[in-house]
Amino acid sequence: MSLVISIAQLNFTVGDMQGNAQKIIDAAREAHARGARLLLTPELAICGYAAEDLFLRPAFIAACDDAVKTVARETAGLAGLAIVLGHPQAVAPDAPAFSACINAASVLRGGRVEHTYAKRELPNYQVFDERRYFAAGGAPCVFEVDGVRVGLLICEDAWYAAPARDAAAAGAQVLAVINASPFHLGKGAEREQTMRERVAETGLPLVYAHLVGGQDEVVFEGRSFALNADGTVAMRAPSFEEKLVFAQMQQAQAAIKIEADVAPERNPEADLWDALVLGVRDYVGKNGFPGALLGLSGGIDSALVLAIAVDALGADRVRAVMMPSPYTADISWIDARDMAARLRVRYDEISIQPQFEAFKAALASDFAGLPEDTTEENLQARIRGTLLMALSNKFGAVVLTTGNKSEMATGYCTLYGDMAGGFAVIKDVAKTRVFALARWRNANDPYGTGANPIPERIITRPPSAELRPDQKDQDSLPPYEVLDAIIERYMERDEPIASIVASGFAPADVERVTRLIKLNEYKRRQAPVGIRVTRRSFGKDWRYPITNRFRA
Repeated sequence: MSLVISIAQLNFTVGDMQGNAQKIIDAAREAHARGARLLLTPELAICGYAAEDLFLRPAFIAACDDAVKTVARETAGLAGLAIVLGHPQAVAPDAPAFSACINAASVLRGGRVEHTYAKRELPNYQVFDERRYFAAGGAPCVFEVDGVRVGLLICEDAWYAAPARDAAAAGAQVLAVINASPFHLGKGAEREQTMRERVAETGLPLVYAHLVGGQDEVVFEGRSFALNADGTVAMRAPSFEEKLVFAQMQQAQAAIKIEADVAPERNPEADLWDALVLGVRDYVGKNGFPGALLGLSGGIDSALVLAIAVDALGADRVRAVMMPSPYTADISWIDARDMAARLRVRYDEISIQPQFEAFKAALASDFAGLPEDTTEENLQARIRGTLLMALSNKFGAVVLTTGNKSEMATGYCTLYGDMAGGFAVIKDVAKTRVFALARWRNANDPYGTGANPIPERIITRPPSAELRPDQKDQDSLPPYEVLDAIIERYMERDEPIASIVASGFAPADVERVTRLIKLNEYKRRQAPVGIRVTRRSFGKDWRYPITNRFRA
């Protein structure tokens, strides 16, 4: 017995059923020509993941049904090829609006649907809302390809023992899992270990087909893989790239053995960089923006975002704008010009001093007798935001905001100022990791856009918003090593305040940081969508009430 399995590790677009179907058809034809007799597509491949409340629209489900029929019809002549196709399907024909559908995987062969499996375990945590849209399935699905009995699972099914156990009891010889599992740091190794548990429990080899691409705030990194029955990695696809992957499955005495290429493990910075690049590229590309622009301040955050944007889009589609104020240091001008020249992007300078003075003059009578404070600081940020949005309106490029997770957590950002824009590239990247990423990018040039793009002084000088004389970030915040550790424990891990203090942090620092996190929820609600790269981001992962007196 010998079977060639192919995985369509592809980048689909939500709602583009025609385009997604054509990608699958093209992949099926190539897979068949190269000897594959089983093609696995990712979860909900026909419509893209996740379509959110589009699942509630009957017209959307009907369009998905039409696309499934198109794939079946156009692949009918691929003799012997079975295609596992992910798609939504209404529970009943002609179901009314707001009725439940299923998250389905259908087996297509010879132009018809032979089997349809409904996902059993519906995640409703982190970024997932599947119980809002789908009804849970219950029965296993086992089908045969060239003498091999394949047990079908969908994503979350494989994180529980029962669905895999039931497939094995129904006669499966191999488990095929189709997935759309959002990336966060460390998730790839976590997936492989969890699937290894399913293999150990069932004694069956497993093939894991995964999605690649960016969709609003989530990124899917691919990294499809296969495990032999002993838990060893038999195949691993490259991360963050589209690829049609092949694996040879054959009977070796009493066991089925899988043989294929195994991509090496990667370091966290490489994964994180590629996730951010892919997130920007797909958000800009799938939404039809001609390019991107950002305010380049001479500081570390905007420098990092500029480097990511150039790697994602190319220098010719990125514009940097320096907007100096009376408090901008000379070295900020010098470093911003230097970096723009290194990356060969369009670079402009627009002084905000005239507008700043005009605003102060307009408010002079109301502010008479009052000292300058954060009001005047925020005016500068808002002038910059207005200028960037005007350029965006005129030329169509999306504004990339440059605030990091540490700032988003504590409110060290200005509504309608540095928060103004269309996409928040590093909103889930803590400040300490911003520095690590900047150093990694200077040591690596993964997209060939230029070595050492960030001037060293940008990385080594103390961070400053430069909104008042001699301002430093650490005037207003604890050291970033302390700040980021508290944010991670409180926000990402849900540790109680008392526990964080007991682990050695100064009570005053913990109280200050957690208080800021709670006070600034109203700002985060108005922030642009941005790329999720940690286990918990400020976005769909974090749904806290603005009006809230709970303090523990």
